[in-house]
Amino acid sequence: MVATPIGNLADLTLRALYVLSSADLVACEDTRVTGGLLQRLDLRRPLLPLHAHNEHEAATQVLDALAQGRTVVLVSDAGTPAVSDPGARVVARARAAGYRVVPVPGVSSVMAALSVAGDDAAGHDGAPGGFRFVGFLPAKGAERAQALQALAAEASAQVVFEAPHRVADLADGLARALGPRPLTVGRELTKQFESVETMPAEAWPAWLASDASRGRGEFVVVVHARATVQEAAGEVPPAVERALRALLPRLPLKEAVALTVELTGSPRNAVYARALALRDAEG
Repeated sequence: MVATPIGNLADLTLRALYVLSSADLVACEDTRVTGGLLQRLDLRRPLLPLHAHNEHEAATQVLDALAQGRTVVLVSDAGTPAVSDPGARVVARARAAGYRVVPVPGVSSVMAALSVAGDDAAGHDGAPGGFRFVGFLPAKGAERAQALQALAAEASAQVVFEAPHRVADLADGLARALGPRPLTVGRELTKQFESVETMPAEAWPAWLASDASRGRGEFVVVVHARATVQEAAGEVPPAVERALRALLPRLPLKEAVALTVELTGSPRNAVYARALALRDAEG
């Protein structure tokens, strides 16, 4: 199970390159995508299509290859296979048949987005909450509405994927469900037009509509952990209050928040909420 780049070829690990170069067969989501990757690496390997519509049949071919003593590598089009991509059924059948399944870790859009979200409760050592990986929501209808309600009810941070043709709908749904709760929008991560923005959920639709280019590409959205009662009320330690009152008149809000978090070690959610309250109070 080999993780491949989600955009920047330089993110391919040396181990992944070695494993791909020694494979007897590469099972892949789209032979055109993987074929292009191998060509850029100057590798030529037999390819087996393995996608959502043929995973059962392809798994049989993978098992046949393993029975012949061949080394099989499984990749998705980008990122880590079997994470919102095909592969889990193949893994289960291979392990059930007694074969060893080896992870070759690398790029993960989930980890990439969390690392730049700045949500202390989602990943800080010793902080409560953690995060929940949601992946793609149901495409439409009652199931999508229920998924949005579940997002709003969950206190921990959550990571959501979305395609460009549904991102406006996701923005509207999260705005209604989450209101001022912060989220971080990662678009085209590691690619040429990468952008990362943190904002209240209710501000996302207007931000998205203000520039047509903001709706293009693949999206990874981190819904930040829900604030505690004290944070929601805007209560912060005196040191945070002093820092924000000194910095907000001189710096953009995001920079003032980042510097205050660095200076005081306070949770970003609480600092951000208080900064918004101070800015709004100033008019």
